[in-house]
Amino acid sequence: MPTTTTNNIEINYTDSGGDGRAVVLIHGWPLSGASWSDQVPALTAAGYRVVTYDRRGFGESDKPTSGYDYDTFTADLAGLLEALDISDATLVGFSMGGGEVVRYIGSNGSGRIRSAVLAGAVPPFLLKSDDNPDGGLGDDDVEGMKSGARDDREGFLDGFMTNFFSANGELQVTEEQRQEALTLARPALDEAVVGCIEAFSRTDFRADLDAVDVPVLVIHGDSDAIVPFEVSGKRSSEQLSDATLHVVEGGPHGFNVSHADELNAALIDFLAK
Repeated sequence: MPTTTTNNIEINYTDSGGDGRAVVLIHGWPLSGASWSDQVPALTAAGYRVVTYDRRGFGESDKPTSGYDYDTFTADLAGLLEALDISDATLVGFSMGGGEVVRYIGSNGSGRIRSAVLAGAVPPFLLKSDDNPDGGLGDDDVEGMKSGARDDREGFLDGFMTNFFSANGELQVTEEQRQEALTLARPALDEAVVGCIEAFSRTDFRADLDAVDVPVLVIHGDSDAIVPFEVSGKRSSEQLSDATLHVVEGGPHGFNVSHADELNAALIDFLAK
């Protein structure tokens, strides 16, 4: 796969090429760009130029021991868009990838961006606080996740992936698909795994959402056990100035796999508007 230097690191990416409008897919934690394997063929067949990439510290991208914060992630994304000369693009962020989507627009404006998609995404703000009582995670929850990832990474991620693909306590994918996700997580640097927990849990994206001035599809599973719909998707759709909300009935967090056809159809319908 090709790489490009952005923000002083090498980012591994895929680019389907072609003359269609660009769709940039930003993966969730703790996976890689390969986690979009059920979406890329459908989007490419629909005529779009599809770009995926591995976030720093994950997949085949460089793995520095620092830089696991959203300002740095966003600078990486900005450099990739510039290097590939991408404009009039739709940014699609899954889970923590939704943070890059809104932080990019909040920091860089929408000059290169046509529209955006937040899929099971972490905005507006996961951490519970005095001014964010509707957040989904307390300080103890965040520190517990970080400790689990540091002290027993393999066991922690095994349990996480079960919850990732479960709705109402039942696994919504095959065991082979769950294992494939665990395989995608293995190359991730330990510092990246832990640092991203801190980033996606404690970053406040509310001001970024206010700055978004392009149409946004918010799509979220109603049975998400990782990033609950009421905490994130519902609140983001209410705050955004131009949002279309699609709720995946019975959808777990990893609905890009369990409900791939529904996600693909919603994406293609939104992109055509």
